[in-house]
Amino acid sequence: MAKIDALLRQMLAAGASDLHMVPGRPPILRLSGDLVETEHNKLTHQVNQQILLETLTPTQQKKLMTNLELDTAYQIGKEGRFRCNYFYGMRGISGVFRQIPTDIKSLKDLGMPSGVEKIQEIGRGLVLVTGPTGSGKSTTLAAIIDYVNRTTEKHIVTVEDPLEFVHDNRKSLITQREVGTHARTFADALKVATREDPDIILVGEMRDLETISLALTCAELGILVYGTLHTNSAAKTIDRVINAFPAEQQNQIRVMLSDSLSGVISQQLVKTADGKGRCAAVEILVSSHAVGNLIREGKLAQIESIIQTGTAEGMQSMDQALQKLVDQGRIAPEAAYWKAIDKSLFVDQCSDAIIA
Repeated sequence: MAKIDALLRQMLAAGASDLHMVPGRPPILRLSGDLVETEHNKLTHQVNQQILLETLTPTQQKKLMTNLELDTAYQIGKEGRFRCNYFYGMRGISGVFRQIPTDIKSLKDLGMPSGVEKIQEIGRGLVLVTGPTGSGKSTTLAAIIDYVNRTTEKHIVTVEDPLEFVHDNRKSLITQREVGTHARTFADALKVATREDPDIILVGEMRDLETISLALTCAELGILVYGTLHTNSAAKTIDRVINAFPAEQQNQIRVMLSDSLSGVISQQLVKTADGKGRCAAVEILVSSHAVGNLIREGKLAQIESIIQTGTAEGMQSMDQALQKLVDQGRIAPEAAYWKAIDKSLFVDQCSDAIIA
């Protein structure tokens, strides 16, 4: 048994989302968004290197030494699966392990708005799930894929780095590919994905121009494409996609995106009112003729007003989502204030101390 297994079991027992292994500190857990030291001894570079390298194959170790970083997945029996990032820093080799839940939660369990299902039901185009690192994008995408898998007969191709949630074939046929194991790059996997008769393609991360361009091309072909970006609003997401391209191509990309974008799901996690966990605040943009016109004309600042007035179509802004969570008593007004786009909406609901 690898030495890391005991720490990962402690992480699971504590209900932590992440385990940090950094020289000079004891192993650290992230509990409800906060970093909490364990009672273990401080890790030295030598001890940490021994613990971390024990989890890697010789090929993975060589890749880590060459690239100075490595993303992979690790599993301890049927107890848990983890997304792992190994990297070198000033104090030596470090690692971060994130728990991948073994049970895929449903959209209802996650508290997702009905607009998420409405976007999925469009059946074609590009859907972007966005938010900062650790905001639950992978969990939301897993719930969406599971929903499709249980309710429709589709061929779903996922391209991930690393492969996180493992899906069983139910009504749908699911092909899961891991970058570095089953394909060299996201772009390489997408180039051949259209030949695999897919109805849906999930791109784990749209991290470069070639991947974004290929995802758009797949969406134009009538395939439903899910991708992720590290942005915090629908308008900024669209802007990020357009600005990934050279200036001379951006008008063409606006036209492509106006036709192929089906929706944007932007989310962030907020600490619950009881302090025992976090819940997702979700902004939803469902594409429409009006949204397409704004994208084509470069008037992205006006998209926010369409979201705010589009509740009948399943849309909601981030601030509307936060207000709903406050009204439901799930989060405190102070938590909403710090996460809000327009903080003035929550000032009167907060204690005086929050804005002092």
